Amino acid sequence: MPDGRDPFRRRGRAGGHAEWADEEAGPVVRPYALTGGRTKPVRDEFDLIAIIETVAGTGGDAGGPATVGIERALGAPEHQTILELCRSPLSVAEVASELDLPLGVVRVLLGDLLDHGLIRVRRPAPVAQFPNERVLKEVIDGLHAL
Repeated sequence: MPDGRDPFRRRGRAGGHAEWADEEAGPVVRPYALTGGRTKPVRDEFDLIAIIETVAGTGGDAGGPATVGIERALGAPEHQTILELCRSPLSVAEVASELDLPLGVVRVLLGDLLDHGLIRVRRPAPVAQFPNERVLKEVIDGLHAL
């Protein structure tokens, strides 16, 4: 380049992994490459607010024997990064934000981890489990009566 800058630079990622990036265009590896062209997870369990948590003993520690097995089985360092992030429970939206990847890609990666039994998914409570408006009004009336 005329100004002597290399248009590509090595940039760090969450979890210590790096990727090649173009200053203006962003990541060179396209999201479909991370998922092998898949656009949807096998299971439909990943609501935006579903909580994802790494199953104990599945390789939240980078470089351990479980890490090597996971990377060999699943093939993408993003899988390991998700396991590291989800040692503390995170929502699907938070995982996508931390990885700076599209939500659809993150759902496919989470599906891979779920299929291998490496994460646990806690879905939000269904609306039917919440008290209805009548019950809430009775509680408020009872509190006012005190």
